[in-house]
Parts: sequence; structure tokens; C-alpha cells
Amino acid sequence: MRRSMDGVNFLNLKLKNPTVLASGILGLTASSMRRVIKVGGAGAVTTKSFNKDWRKGHKNPSIIPFEHGLLNAVGLSNPGIDEMVKEIRKFKQQSEAPIFASIFGRTIDEFAEVTQRTVEAEPDLIEVNVSCPNVHSEFGQPFGDSLSDTARVTEIVKKHAGSIPVSIKLGPHGPGMGRLARVCEENGADAITAINTVGPGMLIDIDVRKPILSNKTGGVSGPAILPIAVKSVYEVYRTVKIPIIGTGGVTVAADAIQLILAGATLIGIGTAVYYQGIEVFRKVADGIQSYLQKYGFNSIEEIRGLAHE
Repeated sequence: MRRSMDGVNFLNLKLKNPTVLASGILGLTASSMRRVIKVGGAGAVTTKSFNKDWRKGHKNPSIIPFEHGLLNAVGLSNPGIDEMVKEIRKFKQQSEAPIFASIFGRTIDEFAEVTQRTVEAEPDLIEVNVSCPNVHSEFGQPFGDSLSDTARVTEIVKKHAGSIPVSIKLGPHGPGMGRLARVCEENGADAITAINTVGPGMLIDIDVRKPILSNKTGGVSGPAILPIAVKSVYEVYRTVKIPIIGTGGVTVAADAIQLILAGATLIGIGTAVYYQGIEVFRKVADGIQSYLQKYGFNSIEEIRGLAHE
């Protein structure tokens, strides 16, 4: 009996293992993303979210660690689509691993414009960030807090994405993960990414008696949000048929296995890189394989969604 993890199939893509660099960390340059694959052992990478124009983001301090994770209000800083198209193309020349392009827009029309330009770089998937929790002051409520806005963004991105599959990145807010995921599926989404950072949250410096982040609030990530991510993936899995990129709070293999048992096909890892370095991808992948061997499973497919039975 074969008892090894023989890669993962996801939307006709072949990954050597289910781990994916989540958007937001090390996803700005082809060289850093290639290193995550080659040295870290990840199965795929996701770029940092980008839009049409260069964005500076929020002032420092924009990231602070706390006991159970990170609080960040980076503010979607990015070099703009022209530079990111170059980096995606460069990555594809250097690596055969899949690359997912994470995009966002300030308006629904901008989502269309960014998608059209992103397609030129031929990423393997376009991940649509409609749920960033720390840019309310500029953009208002995230599109992902509204069923109708989520539907319109999904529809217009799919219209311009051509043959490139589209995953909508949702947060655990607004009208509920199940309802949001269903709207995405009905409007053509090929996958769901669940979840984004949670919040916004706040931490206060008790010596100066003021919020620590310059933006005052930021998204919560890391181990603190794992239970929310597991519940969200569980809810999405029982609602839609399209595959799920489960992300949120994964630091060890047992966390990733929980997301797979809830229904995830791929596992996004982001904040854990801050604590453990890029070797975390190989550690998590090896741990999943050990779990399969321990319990006599032949593949990840055999355990996906088992928590629903």
C-alpha cells in the first residue's frame, strides 16, 4: 500500500505538496518567492496584494507581534501592477511551481482594470482580495462585507480573467462565510480562499496610553485566528462545491490537518514565516505526510472533509 503524499491536484495544477505562501509576506519579488519554493519547500506562492497604482501603505509602526500572533496595518503597500507583472513573469521563467496573483481594487471598475493587466503575466490563478480589514479609512467597508458587492467583483473579475482561474479571498465578517461563498460560486468563482486577517483589532501601549499602531487598528493573524479559520473552511466546504485554499493561523502540521479535515485543498501559510522562517513549509508538509502514514491513508484526498462525516 502506498502511504505517501504524492502531490496535490488543484484546478488542474500540480503542486508537490499542499502548502502555499499566503499573500502579504515575501510576495513582492520573483527571487524571494522562488526561494520560498526552492529552499522553503512550498508547493506554490501568492504575491502580495497589488492594485493599479503604487501604494505606500500606512506609517510605521504597522506590524506588532503579541503573544498569539501579529497585528498588522501595512495598508496594502505595493509597487503597483506594472512592477508586479514584471515579477510574476520573471518568477515563471525561473520556477515551474504555480504562482497566484493577489489583486485588489478601490472600485469595482478598478478590479476589472487590474485583472486585465494581470492576465498579461499569465499567473496560474488570480486571488481577489475583497476582505482587507485595515483600509476602511480610505476605501470604506471591504467589498467582502456585502453580498451584492462580492457578487459584482466576482463577476467582473471572471469576465476579464479569461482562462485563468479565480479565487475570492473572504474574511469571517459581514453576512457569513457560507452565504458569501455561495454568491462567489454562483458568479463563476473557481475557488475560495478562507480566511483573510481578522478584525480590525487594537493593542494599546500602557506606558504612553495610546494605540500602538500608527493606524490605531489592524488585522489579526497567527495562532489566535486558527479556530476561526477552521470554522470558516468547514462552513464553506458544506456550502459550495468549488475547492478551498484554507489559510489562517497555521504554524504546525496539526493546524494544517485540521483545515484539510474541515475541507481545504490547499493550505496558506503566512504569519508562521515571521516566527519560523521559510522552512515552515517543509515542516508542515512533512508533518502532513507523517499523519497520513500514521493512520494508513494513501492520499490527502482521503482525509479532506472527513470532519463532516
